[in-house]
This record gives sequence, C-alpha cells and structure tokens, in this order.
Amino acid sequence: MAYLLKLALWVDKISLNFGKLAAWAVMSAAMISAGNAFVRYGLDVSSNGWLEIQWYLFAATVMLGAPHVLKLNEHVRVDIIYAKLGGKGPVWVDLFGLVFFLLPVMLLMVYFSWPLFMKMYLTGEMSQNAGGLIRWPVMMLLPLGFGWMFLQGLSEIIKRVAYLQGSYSMDIHYEKPVQ
Repeated sequence: MAYLLKLALWVDKISLNFGKLAAWAVMSAAMISAGNAFVRYGLDVSSNGWLEIQWYLFAATVMLGAPHVLKLNEHVRVDIIYAKLGGKGPVWVDLFGLVFFLLPVMLLMVYFSWPLFMKMYLTGEMSQNAGGLIRWPVMMLLPLGFGWMFLQGLSEIIKRVAYLQGSYSMDIHYEKPVQ
C-alpha cells in the first residue's frame, strides 16, 4: 500500500500543477476576451483567431482543472445522501462513485476522444473560420484531460482504501454548498 500511496501522491502533485495551468488559462482567456472586445469595438478590428484562442483556453481550464477539483474533493455529488452519512459512510459512497461511475466513464471518454484527436493531428485540420486556428492542440486536451481524470480517480480510490485501512489520514468532512 505504501507504493500505491506514493503513486497517488505523485498523481496529486501533477493534478495540482494542471490546476495551476488551468488558473492561468482562465486568467489568460479573460484578458484576451477583454482585449479582443476593446480592439473589436474600440478600434473596429477583429480576428477569429483571438476568439478561438479564448475557446481553447476555456477548454484547457475545464479539462486540466477538473482532476484538481476532484483531488480537492470539491466535485459534484448527491448532497441529499452524502450530507446524512456519518463516520466512514461518505468514504464508501465516494469509493462506489469512483469505481462504478467515474473510472468507466473516463475510460469511455478517452476511448472516444483519442481517434478524434489523432484524425485532427494527422490531417492538420484547421478551423473553417477566416483566421482560424489549427484544431489538434485543443482536441488533444480531451484524451489528456479524461485520462488524467481517470488517474486522479485511481489516486482517490487508493487514498480512500488506505484511509479505511487506517494507513492514511484525510479530511473527509463534508460542507454542504451554500444555495
């Protein structure tokens, strides 16, 4: 279990770095959006490339940030059930969800997104918009993000099993979101 925990913590560290990249991507997208609006409406100049880079950066925000959100235990869950559980109940619910929902779905998403990425990469597909960008870099984010989410899911499973065995301590408190 010690080796698996080291592996899980290594995945956590990479997810943290992906989360930092996602934070910079959202900041960059916001700055580009503001600059693009100024140039478009203030100077009457426009470029589809600038619009598309915003979309690419938002895609990076979601696909690279999601594993970090899972690591922080801030993902979506069924509050009605989760909030009523005490003790190790939430950990068992997490394990069930990770094993039977997250991992299979992430594998399917990698399976379906990889051929799309490869097709775009091999053909050098470009956006149809004038001044548009090459598409494979943003399409690469799909198998990368889904694959890393799968690995982060494995990390969470390892940590929860270790927690249940008493060989890993983790914060399992649940704070219902403000609504």
